[in-house]
Amino acid sequence: MTEIKFGTDGWRAVLNKDFTFENTLKVVNALAIYIYNESEFNKKILIGYDPRNKADEYAQYIAKELSDFGFEVLLSDKIIATPVLAYSAKLLNSYAIMLTASHNPPEYLGIKFIPPYGGPAEDSAVKIISNNLENHFTDKKESKEYKITAFEQKYIKHIENIIDLEKIKLSNICINYDGHHGAAGKLFKHILDLHEIKNVSENLERDINFGGFMPDPKEKYLPSLKKLCVETGRIGLSNDGDGDRFGVFDENGNFISANDIIGMLLIHLVKNKNYKGKLAKTIGASYMLDILAKKNGIDVIETPVGFKWLGSAMRNNDVIIAGEESGGLSIKGHIPEKDGILANLLIMEMMAYENKKLFELHNEFLTNFTRQFINDRVDLKLDSKEEQDKIINSFKDVKEIGEYKVIKTSNLDGLKLYLNDESTILIRKSGTEPLLRIYIETDKEEKVSVLGKLIKNYIK
Repeated sequence: MTEIKFGTDGWRAVLNKDFTFENTLKVVNALAIYIYNESEFNKKILIGYDPRNKADEYAQYIAKELSDFGFEVLLSDKIIATPVLAYSAKLLNSYAIMLTASHNPPEYLGIKFIPPYGGPAEDSAVKIISNNLENHFTDKKESKEYKITAFEQKYIKHIENIIDLEKIKLSNICINYDGHHGAAGKLFKHILDLHEIKNVSENLERDINFGGFMPDPKEKYLPSLKKLCVETGRIGLSNDGDGDRFGVFDENGNFISANDIIGMLLIHLVKNKNYKGKLAKTIGASYMLDILAKKNGIDVIETPVGFKWLGSAMRNNDVIIAGEESGGLSIKGHIPEKDGILANLLIMEMMAYENKKLFELHNEFLTNFTRQFINDRVDLKLDSKEEQDKIINSFKDVKEIGEYKVIKTSNLDGLKLYLNDESTILIRKSGTEPLLRIYIETDKEEKVSVLGKLIKNYIK
């Protein structure tokens, strides 16, 4: 029997190899025990699924098992984006289970557990659920029938309350959108069409192979969207497989990093919408955000990598915007979970308020800084946890990387090295894949390559 490992965002595994009905039943029992011990049968359980292969079948299977245990179960009537299900959990004060592997390769499937606050489960809950995996749920009640339920409409109403869609419409913006064959595509286009916002949208239909690309809205996986932006002079927006991440091109086909977008939206929310509070960012996000926050008198909360930490920061602090370098963000008044649909709309709202093109806003934004912030990430596949730990530990006493001196370190998440030229290197284990992730931030393109080679040579 394959070991089931809960990571940063639940359990993910290769379908038909490790992700099987037998293993899923163990997870269902573990979740049922946890939910019962927390609330007995007093809360509903919502179940949703993204476009992945067999996600709908597994969603139905879990719905039947839990309703047979006696829980009141609401199963989504169609493919649904993770932020929609998370919002529904918060709105209905219910638990939720999402069948998704987010941005992971198409052969993966996963189970994401969402507590009633509408964000990722915290480590304390994940630990309890993991300890329940070999146990059977015994506190059963009379079997029920699960209910097929539509969740999107109330999410749309909520979005209409926090985004000025009328202002976007009146600005006459027209955007290119690539749904990436994911869960958010049709919903995002529906919201735009509902409010008569001009758009050219493609790749909205379900494809379990996501058009032959990774379901991750990075520049290298969106060649047709980039080309369309160059040809039309319009911005391009996209989402990942389950709709919680975003990707964006400006009118010239230049990809704008999530770090820059988070910073630009922070300014927009403070300047145009009078938001007050703090900025929450992960340790993997750019130091540029710290500089920007300080310049605007905004306190910063820094967390380990993973939106569960940002979600916790949002629930326990007055946060304007919470963002991570991998393309996830949320804002005050929304759920403590990343939402790529919201992010796309915020970008359009910012353009409407400023009455400027995105590339103009980006150029203005960059004038806040006296240096560049160039980021890269290298992933090393290391299945052995011991091997990953060994590499991270080997850097703890390093005093210099090539000609650069290490002036400070942080072990908030893995190990982060601060160099004397203001470059940084973060080395940490992935919470979702068997990878060691190395994040590099510096001020010149050529130094990214140099630092990358120095790190690789050191590891060898």
